[in-house]
Amino acid sequence: MPTTSSLIGRPDEIDRLLALVRSAERGEGGALVLRGEAGIGKSALLDHVERTAEECQRIRASGSEFEGEMPFAALHQLCVPVLAHLDTLSTPYRDSLLIAFGLADGAPDPFRAGLAALELLATAAAERPLLCVIDDAHWLDAASARALTFLARRISAEPIAMVFAARDPEPIPGLDELPGLTVGGLSDAHARELLAEQKTVMLDERVRDRLLAEARGNPLALIELPKAGGFALPTPSPIASRIERSFLSRMADLPPDARELLILASADPTGDPGLLWAAARQLNLDVPAASAAAEASGLFQFDTRARFCHPLARSAAYRAAEPKQRQAAHRALADSTDPDTAGDRRAWHRAQATAGPDEEIAAELEVSASRAQARGGVAAAAAFLERAAALSLDHGKQVERTLAAARATLAAGRTDAAADLLTSIDTSTLAVPQRASADLLRGQIAFVQGPDGAVRGPEIILRAAQLLADSDPGRSREFLVAALEMGLVVGRAAGVLDQVLAAAPPTGPPDLLTALVRLTAEGHRAGVPAIRQALTGDDEGWIRTPALATVLAGELWDLDLHRTIVGWLERTGQSTGSPMTVRLGLSQAALYAVFTGNFGQAMAAIAEEEAIADALGDPPQLYPRVHLAAMRGRRQEVLDLFAEATSRRTGQLTANAHWAMAVLHNGLGEYPAALEAATHAIASGDLFLTGIALPEQIEAAVRCGEDAVARSALDALAERTEPAGTNFARGIAAGARAMVNDAEDEYVAALSYLTDSPLSVQIARAHLRYGEWLRRAGRRRDAREQLRAAHEQLSKIGVEAFARRAADELRATGEVARSRSSHTYDRLTMQEMHIAREVAAGATSKEVATRLFLSPRTVDAHLRNIFRKLGITSRRQLRDMPDLRDAD
Repeated sequence: MPTTSSLIGRPDEIDRLLALVRSAERGEGGALVLRGEAGIGKSALLDHVERTAEECQRIRASGSEFEGEMPFAALHQLCVPVLAHLDTLSTPYRDSLLIAFGLADGAPDPFRAGLAALELLATAAAERPLLCVIDDAHWLDAASARALTFLARRISAEPIAMVFAARDPEPIPGLDELPGLTVGGLSDAHARELLAEQKTVMLDERVRDRLLAEARGNPLALIELPKAGGFALPTPSPIASRIERSFLSRMADLPPDARELLILASADPTGDPGLLWAAARQLNLDVPAASAAAEASGLFQFDTRARFCHPLARSAAYRAAEPKQRQAAHRALADSTDPDTAGDRRAWHRAQATAGPDEEIAAELEVSASRAQARGGVAAAAAFLERAAALSLDHGKQVERTLAAARATLAAGRTDAAADLLTSIDTSTLAVPQRASADLLRGQIAFVQGPDGAVRGPEIILRAAQLLADSDPGRSREFLVAALEMGLVVGRAAGVLDQVLAAAPPTGPPDLLTALVRLTAEGHRAGVPAIRQALTGDDEGWIRTPALATVLAGELWDLDLHRTIVGWLERTGQSTGSPMTVRLGLSQAALYAVFTGNFGQAMAAIAEEEAIADALGDPPQLYPRVHLAAMRGRRQEVLDLFAEATSRRTGQLTANAHWAMAVLHNGLGEYPAALEAATHAIASGDLFLTGIALPEQIEAAVRCGEDAVARSALDALAERTEPAGTNFARGIAAGARAMVNDAEDEYVAALSYLTDSPLSVQIARAHLRYGEWLRRAGRRRDAREQLRAAHEQLSKIGVEAFARRAADELRATGEVARSRSSHTYDRLTMQEMHIAREVAAGATSKEVATRLFLSPRTVDAHLRNIFRKLGITSRRQLRDMPDLRDAD
């Protein structure tokens, strides 16, 4: 076990850790990730902080090299000591944890498991501050890594300290974003001091100097390498492997039963002594003598949890065992594992104990995969299915299990691993349906892998569709639409529609694909009615292609239909817990709020989507932020978002960013820049974005004197708006015609069409354009009426750039615009706006915490900041603030 000797030369690291603990004791939680090579002393620092945190409850978990696919395994370890508080949780949270830990049947809400764990730990910490120590974080299972990262980001208002130790340079999604501390090698002086303290027989100074040079300040190397009995180390090799050889040398001196016990322990990642003893008896080991010898060697410690002195010792024991020895160990562990409470672990041990094909175990692994997937453990499901495929006797089942493993692996975010699984399948031997399924997966993988996937992805999926064209035309059509949907989901839809339509049959049933074919081949007059029928005639289409449905509703200029789809997405997301559906619904709700001028509601929806993305460890959707910043007229924010959007190299997101720049520059009166940006936005020909960018291009072109550009854009706009037939479309088209034709009746018509719609921003901009035209016509009194209305409405909504433009125009008529008070959302962050709105509507801190994946204490801390920023002192005062409520 680590000693105080291994802490030599670590005063700065110890001070940083103790400061973290002291902050937690004051109720200010935090996290720290220790990084460093194997043997550098991370585990010793963890042990030290545990020993010295006397005022804290101390709980520990550890990643396992041989258990990386077991979902929530490490989180379970961390929560076991505080499970006595489980009954204090609300029923959904309690059930989520029980199911996630495999202690109950069912499919938990994947978003709630992390929040439930946070509430469990916060409840325990309310009695005494809590220190959570997580060793070997580089071996955490994916589900635990996400959950623990989620926890670490949300404990700032809790008396909880979390310390992780991870080996460099292993990347750990999520943890890499937490505060970190690199633990480096010891100085020469400290290395000599540590070496001098070891009770080993040293040879001459030249041997000592070589050892110091090769150890490179690694404390474990300085402690262990002399014990290997040979200072003249041969060919260069990593420090970790040298240390493993030291451990192996010590194991070689143990009695056979003690070595067998260590091999058995290395195959068991739980560290449960009861399980270990039961398995040892299965192997007929002399448990008392074997355990005494193992512990006396210093390699192993038996306590409430059995553990090796260092992860490398466990790795050495497992790797050094003969295959038959490992299989025997796994078989004994499987026989000793309760099939009711740990069925998945038992199945995994059985699979490792089997050398050849075994259909019974393969089928059992399939069942375990289903359970793991229901618990959100897609990585575990993939591992189970991959092993099931390897154990399959039947070729057909092997292929199906491999395909299922690839799908699960892709869902787990391991794109390259999913691609490797597919390469193991000889597609030439497959039936057409299986070949098509494999190609669909390959195409989806290509989409996710990067910008080049925008070319390769659809090509592969289209090939799959063509395979099915004769034998299963219905499924073939589904594949074609799936290519477009996938492009939209990952933000790489530009160009995909052309490829899909080129591969589609010229005629077909009245479905969405046929409607898109007509739109492209015959124009909007023929295509728009067909699209409307496909969307409104069958709600099931929204389930299959929700991203495409929202885009097409925009192409139809139908705000009511868009709102209907958004409502469906919100309800479906709540009922199914589907991350994609929930996030898409929130992003589209934010977009609707931007277009209808409810910026506070847009901020709240964006904050909730970002909270879910953070809980999943995914980047948030960017386009709602882009639209909101553009409408508000925030120059620097739009520029920053433009840079981020273009850096992601996704065509559709880039088109959104160019549209945002066009709106910003039109608001600021910078018309040449607006014209350039709008032209870029239109160039890609994206559905919906082209339509809403054309009015921006027309306005900028007219102001720049580019009449030919303006008229060409007007024709393109009319092609889209006339078949739509909505007041939204009519109002936008009339406003564009008014600018191009210098026609007052069209300005009036635009206002007439838009006035009764929820499009408050467009109504205000219509007043502004009409007022500007009247002023230029010398009709100052009439102009003031329109410009006053524009300024009041734009200011009330918070459309800052256009409001300033209206104020400047009003000043030119001889009237000074009234100044307006700031909006509530001008003083709050996105997250604070969400909390303020929820509380103003009567929600409790606990209810708000559930929506934003925070603890109630964190919500209360945010509320205190909100009160301070708004100059109020109570929740009741929040309810009295009108711009925290949605318009009726």
